[in-house]
Amino acid sequence: MSTITTAQLGTAGPEVGVQGLGCMGMSWGYGPTDTDQARATLERALELGVTLFDTADVYGDGENERFLSPFVRAHREQLVLATKFALSLDPADPARRIIRNEPSYVRASIDASLRRLGVDSVDLYYLHRRDVRVPIEETVGAMAELVQAGKVRQLGLSEVTAEELRAAHAVHPIAAVQSEWSLFSRDIEASVVPAAAGLGAALVPYAPLGRGFLTGALADPDRTLDASDYRRHQPRFSAANATANAALLDTVRTVADAHGASLGQIALAWVQQRSRVHGLTVVPIPGTRKPSRLDENTAATRIELTEDELALLEPLAAQVAGNRYADMSFTSAGRE
Repeated sequence: MSTITTAQLGTAGPEVGVQGLGCMGMSWGYGPTDTDQARATLERALELGVTLFDTADVYGDGENERFLSPFVRAHREQLVLATKFALSLDPADPARRIIRNEPSYVRASIDASLRRLGVDSVDLYYLHRRDVRVPIEETVGAMAELVQAGKVRQLGLSEVTAEELRAAHAVHPIAAVQSEWSLFSRDIEASVVPAAAGLGAALVPYAPLGRGFLTGALADPDRTLDASDYRRHQPRFSAANATANAALLDTVRTVADAHGASLGQIALAWVQQRSRVHGLTVVPIPGTRKPSRLDENTAATRIELTEDELALLEPLAAQVAGNRYADMSFTSAGRE
């Protein structure tokens, strides 16, 4: 069995497998799940060298953290645990997001996450989304206090602008920046990626498979997505946009056929190779609930795309129909 290589998160962060695992969909967001199969996927991840496991308090209102707890406690010394705070959903209107960054909320959130996870500390604690009403220096200052208290080992930020990243890093070193990055989503390359590279922060791309669209399995979302799947509310999965975006997969398929690989493997290999293109550590966190899919995803770390293939894939992001969120102010791109 071949395990993946490792990379360091930040200038002083932990060594992790060069591909991590996004755990959200194991218990929330993507329709019904097979719990036993999801737990088998977690175990398989460790066998393959995947050591960065990513969750957040908003995923199922804490349910995802509770789901991970037995696995995390059983393998605490073998894995790097990341969770996030600052984002919640309005119970009366699940489409409405509530963002809180005030220091008192930071302190309350970590204590709640530690209780649900059943651990004394987390390895990487992210600010999930930015509340522009609270100076980022205040929020990161409170997060830094958690490091001093031993509740958190490293700090991360999600969906921040380059300016916000620099301001935060001046308060406390930022080990990782988590943002959407894929063949279909490349807005962070303009300023966030260069800023992270300059500061020595790693990039942790979420949705590197375009929330599954880049695998080719979701070209007809109305037919393939469960009614409870939150992707039904995202612009790129609407009927007209999905049809247009599915046509773009023909280019990915051409490259995949040349490698005897799947579409998803090419999408992941492209993200992994951004590390060399931009000169920083890149650890994508594709999510899956199936051990077999995990084998496929990690194998992508061993695929090398040629310069000609990279050039063929280069135009795709500019041709994608639909924003990644209906409200882009929710992202760093909406504030740049």
